[in-house]
This record gives sequence, structure tokens and C-alpha cells, in this order.
Amino acid sequence: LVKGYSTEMSLEVTSLGVQVHGGMGFIEETGAAQYYRDAKILTIYEGTTAIQANDLVGRKTARDGGQAARAIAAQVEKTEAELLASPSDDAKAVALRLKAAREAYLDVVDFIAGQAKGDPNAVYAGSVPYLMLAGNLVAGWQLGRSLLVALTPEAQAQDAAFMQAKVATARFYAEHILVKAGATRDAIVGGAASVTALPLEAF
Repeated sequence: LVKGYSTEMSLEVTSLGVQVHGGMGFIEETGAAQYYRDAKILTIYEGTTAIQANDLVGRKTARDGGQAARAIAAQVEKTEAELLASPSDDAKAVALRLKAAREAYLDVVDFIAGQAKGDPNAVYAGSVPYLMLAGNLVAGWQLGRSLLVALTPEAQAQDAAFMQAKVATARFYAEHILVKAGATRDAIVGGAASVTALPLEAF
């Protein structure tokens, strides 16, 4: 996840960096295009994203029947409970989206663990989306944890405006990124056949 997910996100961020500069972002003078090119190679170095994703499916999920993946989900669930226990509406909103994303993630883990031996092509067809789903979940989890810290009196006393930005960022992420988890789950679990539908001759 650290390699595959993070580098894919760097590509998305630097692409947006070009975009927000408009035409100036596309030319060399701003430097934005160079950041984008530099980010692209990160998804290729030391194993492309698909190779990292296949490793996540095979060696990190299927091999132990999903035990390690479920252990991560259990930690996420603990944070959900802490968020729900908070009097903050922001914390409760993040908990709601985090729970849905975790459940979507576990559905995929169950699919991988259950189908890896019987239908490996179906499992590996969704390897990259699985990596991105897991990455988004873990990122949302860490943002949820940072929200809890930001709400403490000690943190608010240090820099209330900065801490409020942490809270707002976590909620934005939950309501705009984590909400995509269900659709990704559906594509992985129900869309494998369409990935391999065309015969080699079609290419």
C-alpha cells in the first residue's frame, strides 16, 4: 500500500497541480509539468502498481485466508467506535462513512479468500482496484484518528484553526472519497468476468 497506493495518489495530486495552473501548468516555466512527470515514474519504479497489487492479493491476502487484512479492518472498527463515542457531529459523520468503506473492503477480502484457488483470474482481475480500495480505507482511518486528536482540548489550545482544518479535511475525505468504496467493491466482486471477456484475437 505504501508503494502502490501512495505513488498513484502522487500522480493524481500532481495532475491536479497541472490542471489548476491551466495552460501555464502544461508548459515548463511553472515547473508543474516536471512534478507530474516525476510522479509518473514512481508508479513504475520498483514494481509497477499492478505488480504491487498482485502481491497484495496473492501474498498478503489470499495466502493467509485474509487474516492480516481482517486484522487491519478490526483496527479500523476500533477507531469507528471512538469516533461514534465523540460528541462531535463531524466525528460521527466520518465514522458512518468509515464503517461503510470497511464493510466494502471486507466483502472484497472475503471474495479474494474464497475465490483465490477456484477462480484466480477473477480475483486478480480486480487487484489494482483492491489496492486502491484498501489504500483509501487506511487513509480514511488515519484521518479519522487525526480528527480525534484535533478535537482534544490540548490540541485546540495549541492551534484551534489548524485543528479545525484537520477536522474539516477528515470529513471531506469521508464524504467524497470513502463513499466510493461500495462502487469499487461492486466492480471487483461482480465485474471480474467483463475484464477477461474479450478473446486474445480481439486485440
